[in-house]
Amino acid sequence: MLNQILIFLLDTLLGLFSLALLLRFFMQLLRAPYRNPLAQFLIALTDFIVRPSRRMIPSLQGMDLSTLILAWLVEYSLLVGTLALKGYDFSSVTGVAIGGMGLLAFVEIVKMTFYIILVAVIMQSVLSWVSPHNPMAPLLDSFTRPFLGIFRRRIPTIANVDLSPLFLLVLIQLLLMVVAGVEREIPALM
Repeated sequence: MLNQILIFLLDTLLGLFSLALLLRFFMQLLRAPYRNPLAQFLIALTDFIVRPSRRMIPSLQGMDLSTLILAWLVEYSLLVGTLALKGYDFSSVTGVAIGGMGLLAFVEIVKMTFYIILVAVIMQSVLSWVSPHNPMAPLLDSFTRPFLGIFRRRIPTIANVDLSPLFLLVLIQLLLMVVAGVEREIPALM
């Protein structure tokens, strides 16, 4: 019972912190506007760990690698902590377990990225119909424009309705199925 409570708290706290780090990474990568409450919240929440890590981990071609690596490390810590609380014995195959955990943490980051895009596309689609001048619209547009642009160039609007979000959502669902298959295969290797 206590282990379940600790796993829940670990999953909630570290999972949300990893999400905040990943959102901060994508906001910087996609040049999202920083003058909105969400950006200010993410900066305030993650600045204590991102600033010192930037001194050790340099950026690469405009990508804030320190934030991305921190998100991966938080996911890695979450996986190790969860398995430790479940009673997994790391001593038997330490090297394989470390590599497998690192790969699983990477897959979790990829999966979280797809979910971020999925939620942003859905929110943007709903807001475009309900409240097109919402303050979140520029932020959501900066998140979704690179992905929707691929489909907008190839798929014409039908009766003034942009179908590119629908095609992107279908593609993301297919990619999530592939990621789920990979995620199921990794523990067999450990």
